[in-house]
Amino acid sequence: MSQVEMNAEPMPFGSVQHKGTGHAQKKGLTVITAALFLVGEMAGSGVLALPRAVVDTGWNGVVMLILCCAVAGHNGIMLGRCWNILQLRWPEYRDHVRDPYPAIGERAFGKVGKVAVSVCVNITLFGVATVFLLLAAENLQTLVQDLSPHNSTFSFCFWLIILAGALTPFTWLGSPKDFWPAAVAATVATVLACVLMFIGVLVDIPNFKHAKDQQEDIKAVFLTFGTILFAFGGASTFPTIQHDMKEPEKFYRSVVLAFAALLLMYLPVSIAGFLVYKSECDNNILSTLTAGGLKYASLILITLHLIFAFIIVINPVCQELEERLRIANKFGIFRILLRTCLVGLVLFTGESLPHFGAILSLVGGSTITCLTFVFPSMFYLKLSRQTSPDWPEIEVQPYEWAWHIEFILIGVVGGIASTYSAIDGIAGGFQVVPCYVNMTAADM
Repeated sequence: MSQVEMNAEPMPFGSVQHKGTGHAQKKGLTVITAALFLVGEMAGSGVLALPRAVVDTGWNGVVMLILCCAVAGHNGIMLGRCWNILQLRWPEYRDHVRDPYPAIGERAFGKVGKVAVSVCVNITLFGVATVFLLLAAENLQTLVQDLSPHNSTFSFCFWLIILAGALTPFTWLGSPKDFWPAAVAATVATVLACVLMFIGVLVDIPNFKHAKDQQEDIKAVFLTFGTILFAFGGASTFPTIQHDMKEPEKFYRSVVLAFAALLLMYLPVSIAGFLVYKSECDNNILSTLTAGGLKYASLILITLHLIFAFIIVINPVCQELEERLRIANKFGIFRILLRTCLVGLVLFTGESLPHFGAILSLVGGSTITCLTFVFPSMFYLKLSRQTSPDWPEIEVQPYEWAWHIEFILIGVVGGIASTYSAIDGIAGGFQVVPCYVNMTAADM
């Protein structure tokens, strides 16, 4: 079809395609491997924190979980359509692009849009990487301490250092298509861990039959909103993963598969933890599971997920920094130095704020809310209104405008409330003390 023929009638909602653009790659991620990347990035920390979030809010939390999954999945598809629009309209985006999400913001709202997205993406991924490192260190400390014959092991703060050092060389890899086995391993580990945790919770029913219900309060609702958004907050890397696909126009299929898989993993563990453990459920459900083979197997699998996911989520930050500093897109000393320093900064943040729940709620309620709820709808609506004789028209129906505006408003109001609650918790309720302040001689 010629460009003239494409302009003959408006394109229906979301039908942006790449056929004829020449963008299809011989090598790249398939629909399945892209879905595995999405699941591998999001699943680990969410499944550990969600049971407590549901405990704090009751069945309302379950409803929030389902609705946030649906909205986040829908907006992930919208974000994919935005990237399809860019590649259709501007040929330069069909080659390798290190920062696709900021590029979408720039084409929609100029430099302000680009800067806003860039700041949110980097803060989000940096925060997610920190959470993954903290959780992995906590799990390793628990595992080694419980299984050590002398009940002695490194302190949590030293496990952070050990893990950061071990993971640093793997962060030197190029882009997602260079380490797709990490996504497969992360997803398989999480699925198996969810099954084992669900069974473990059921086995624990007799041990917690006297557990009391948790009293709900409005602050818990907003913190839960941030936790749930964090569990579905993969939008910051969606365009990067989509751009590495063989057929980027099929990204929506990967999103549907990924979010369906996430919901199937999250719901059973969250509801079971809520009904069985009640007020005794810890922020990390693995800490509540009764000691035994199921707990330790789950610990190992989730820790493997966190390790693989750390490599995935930190990669887009590395690529954007390299773009800003004009570092060549190839393996070399400057890439090694930059990425090593970035891991060091993640380590310092974890040592300074060694409470994964605090970072999780703060990032989930602030930057993830923008990237998942607000920006995809804003950018799609803006791009759909842009016109040019060389571009096919994108038609958005009034009811579609209505729900996009509703998503934006929910994101803004909920995000502000959740961020405030998280900051208030960090200031008082979480009682966070930096490792280098709380370190004792025993830690050495």
